Parts: sequence; C-alpha cells; structure tokens
Amino acid sequence: MNDRYDAGYGADGGAPYELVGYDEYGRPVYRQAADQQGGQAQQYDAYQQQGYGYDPYHAGGHQQPAYDPYGTGTGAPQQPSYDTYETYDTYAPHGAQQGGQGGQDAPYDPYGQAAHTGPQSRVTEQTAHIPQQPGPADDEQGPAEPAPEYRTEQFAFVEEPDGDSEDVIDWMKFTENRTERREEAKRRARSRIIALVVVFALVAAGGVGYLWYAGKLPGLSGSGSGTGTTTAAGAQKRDVLVVHLHDTENGGTATALLVDNTTTEQGTTVLLPNSLVLTADDGTTTTLAKSVEDDGSEGTRTALDTVLGTAIEGTWRLDTPFLLTLVDLVGDIEVDTDADVPDPDAKKGEAPLVRKGKGQTLSGRMAVAYATHRGSGEAPNAQLERFGQVLHGVLRKLTSDPDAATTTVQTLGQIIEPPLTDKDLGTFLARLSDRAKGGDHKTAVLPVQDDGTLTAEASDSVVKDVLGGTAKSPDPDAAVSVSVRNASGVKGHTEKARVVLLNGGFTFRDAGAAGTEASSKVVYADAADKENATEVAKTLGLPAGSVTKGGTSANARVSVVLGQDYDPGS
Repeated sequence: MNDRYDAGYGADGGAPYELVGYDEYGRPVYRQAADQQGGQAQQYDAYQQQGYGYDPYHAGGHQQPAYDPYGTGTGAPQQPSYDTYETYDTYAPHGAQQGGQGGQDAPYDPYGQAAHTGPQSRVTEQTAHIPQQPGPADDEQGPAEPAPEYRTEQFAFVEEPDGDSEDVIDWMKFTENRTERREEAKRRARSRIIALVVVFALVAAGGVGYLWYAGKLPGLSGSGSGTGTTTAAGAQKRDVLVVHLHDTENGGTATALLVDNTTTEQGTTVLLPNSLVLTADDGTTTTLAKSVEDDGSEGTRTALDTVLGTAIEGTWRLDTPFLLTLVDLVGDIEVDTDADVPDPDAKKGEAPLVRKGKGQTLSGRMAVAYATHRGSGEAPNAQLERFGQVLHGVLRKLTSDPDAATTTVQTLGQIIEPPLTDKDLGTFLARLSDRAKGGDHKTAVLPVQDDGTLTAEASDSVVKDVLGGTAKSPDPDAAVSVSVRNASGVKGHTEKARVVLLNGGFTFRDAGAAGTEASSKVVYADAADKENATEVAKTLGLPAGSVTKGGTSANARVSVVLGQDYDPGS
C-alpha cells in the first residue's frame, strides 16, 4: 500500500509544498519546496517509481539513483523500467534538450516550470498532498468520521425577487381580464339572441293560436264548408240571451237572440222569425210564436237550443211598456226608419208619429210604435227587422259601464226570470253596448223556408258562423205535420182534434180559429201527400170527399179546416 502524504510529513521534517501542476486526470500535484542552502533544486517526477527508474526526459536514457521516500539514503538496486514516453523529450518545451553539467541533459519539467541552470541533483521528495484527502493515519487518531448525508427534503429553493415580475403579473392579469371580458360579452350577446328568439317564437305561437281560436286563420274562417270551419267556430266563446218583445196592446211577439262573441269581440242580434219550427216538450212540432205563448220562456229556450245547437244562458222578457221606459232612460235613440208610422191615438189626417228617413230621433213612445209596426201587405219579417233596429239604437245609447247599466235595468222595475239576474243582464248589455259604439255590432235575420225549417244558407251563415251551432230542424219524414184551423164555432173541437191526430202518429200544429164553415176540408199541396191527406181524413172521421188538392200552411204538409159538420165522437 502506498503511504499518504501530507505537509510536514517526510525526511525534511515539515518542508513546505508547492503546486507544480495537474496530472492527466486533472488532479493537482504538489512538491516539496527546493532546499536553497544545499544549492540543490528538488523536482518532482510524476513518473518516478521505487528503485532505479527510467527518466523519460533525458535523451540518453541515463540511469538515476532510485528514490527513497523515507530518506534513508539506501535503496536496493532496481530494475530499470521502460517508459513509453521516451520520445516525449523531442517535443518538450522550456529548453528541455539543453545540455547540463557533467555530460547530463537538463531534466524536462512537464508542467511548464523553468529549469535551473547548472548542475542539478535530484533531491529527496515526498508524494504531493491532494486536497480533501485526510492526513497520514497515526496510531493516536481515531477512525475518520463519515461524510454527512443529505436528504431531498433538506433542500429549499430560494426565489430571488425580481422587480420586473410584478409588471409581468400585472400585464398577465390585464390580458386575462380583457379576454374574460370579451368572452363574457360574447356570452351575453348569445344569451340575448336566444332570449329574443324564444320570445319571438312564443309571440308567434300565441298569435297563431289566437287566430286559430278566433277562426281568423286563412282557410278556417268564413262560410266555407269543411271541418276546420266547424271546429274553429265551435271553439269560440259566446254569451247568448234570448229577448222576447210582447206587444201588450195589439198582441203578438217578436224574438231575437243577443250574441256576444268574446273571442272575436263581435256582437250580433239574430232575429228569429215566428214561423220557425220547434219541437215541443211532448215531441210535437210547433212554431216559435206558439211556443212563446204556450210553452213560456223556459220551454221556448230549450226548444231553440235543440233546433239551433246553441246554449242560451237566459231569457229577457221585454214588454212594450218596459221598452218605452228603457228608451226614455237612455235618452232617445236614432234610427234610419223605412216607413211612416201613424199615431194610434191621433185622428185621421194628422202627421205620422214616426216619419220615414235617416237618422230619425225616436222617443220611447215612438220607438215602441216603430218596433211593433207592420204595414198592410208587408211580410212578417218587416216588423221583426224594425224591432232589430230599435234594439241596435238602444245598445248604442246605453252606458258601457257594467254598474251603471245594471242600475238602468233595475230602474225598469221589471222582474227578471231566473236564472238571469239584474247584474248579469246589466253586464251583458254593457258589453254589447261597447261593441255597438265601436262598430262591432250587426243585425242578421235567421233565414227559414216556407215550412219553417232552416235553409242551408241559415245553417252556414248564421247558425254555424254566428251562433257556433248546428241546425237540427225536425225531420219532415219523421211524422206528417198537420195544421188544424177550427171553423166549427166550438172551441173544444181543436183540442179533441189534436189528441186524435197525435194518437194517430201525426204532428199537430194549431192554425187558430177564424169564422165558421159548414163543411170540413182536408187539403194537400204535393201529390205525394195525397195518401197522407186521405189517412188524416179517416183519423178525424171525415168523409173521403173532403180531401182535396190546394194550398197549405207554410209549416204543414196537410191542412185541415174543421167545419160545423165535424163530430169528434164519430
């Protein structure tokens, strides 16, 4: 084992060391400083081995004494060693090939130190001390302490503060905030667009739904045939009241339906002819005029619902004295009259009570006279249409405030038939008044045929579009309708004839009583009804010769005139 070298260790007893260079591995090499008193300069041979070594820096390859590391001055003869660097002296710098005294060349210093001039002798050297190596071990020194071990968690990274980092952070925050604001603006814009699209879609859907519900969509409104029209008209909401005008002086009635379509916001007065055929409670057919007189308000309302397919909510019986008071309460009305109406209390030759013309102002008395007037030779509907004009004039002058209209109704002092109440009637009339003032009120006559049944025109233009119902006139083929006029002079004969005809399967219609006739007659208009007329004569006990062809009443297929020869017991 090689001995370790340290400063002060060797033959010289602690001579100092100096750095002479680095070996081929980059390790520092030291040598003992030269002894100035002996005139000998010590130099370190990095390649010197024990015994006689070969000096590679002398061209002649002379042998030198072996190096004694312990300074004993003795040494065994050593075999010369071969040095592979023998050609190195050819390239040695700093005068390595200069001749020396005594025939020896000056040794080459491989670490660039200047060679001493003159004869030099090799001095005893110690191996240079390598830093970080412990000194020579001695008996008194204990074992060397192991080098400390360090763990990863014992290290800490220290971030050096940089003044520019704050600026960088601020710039990053600014950039980030700006980007976030842009993204937020985009999100808000998208949200607004989506909200607008949703609102537009809802409004469009609502509008289409309303138009469909009101029947105003193209192809669904009007009087065209088709399922869509019926569905749209039937889906509309309507409030319907029936009003009967009773002429307390001259007799007779006039009937109209007041319709408020709350869906289309349209008001209509539908005038019903007295010849309209209805089905009575006992299953027999009758006319509207007879139903009002005989069946009363409730029976007539039910019969109208059956024929027209409506849902009438109440009946307003308006006698002529109450009509007079109503017109006076609203403050006169304006009507475009179509005829001069004489004053019933005036003498002949005096001016008429109501003059023909446009925009005529009518008081209560004048309005009653005009609404009940039927001129000589006029059709029954002429008087009905005048009644409609008066109703329209009253609605235009009536207040649109429900409470005030209710007060007007209560001021009339009439008894309202249940289930209708004063408040219901006042509120209903106020709504119709608002329609009439705004131009959303019209008057229409229900078209009927000569036999009192509804026409196709009535089914389409009025029943379906205005009333939202379906016409259900009594089936003419269900039973033969027979009108009976009593001319026997005996009141009881009419009732007896009715019972006999109903038991025979015929439909009885009362044609009233007028004058007397000696012989009874059974008349048919259509040749197809001749057999039916013959059967009626047999049922009533009349002779076969009483059957004849001629004109019949409008609502009957066979007409019977009971003469003085009629015997109910036969």
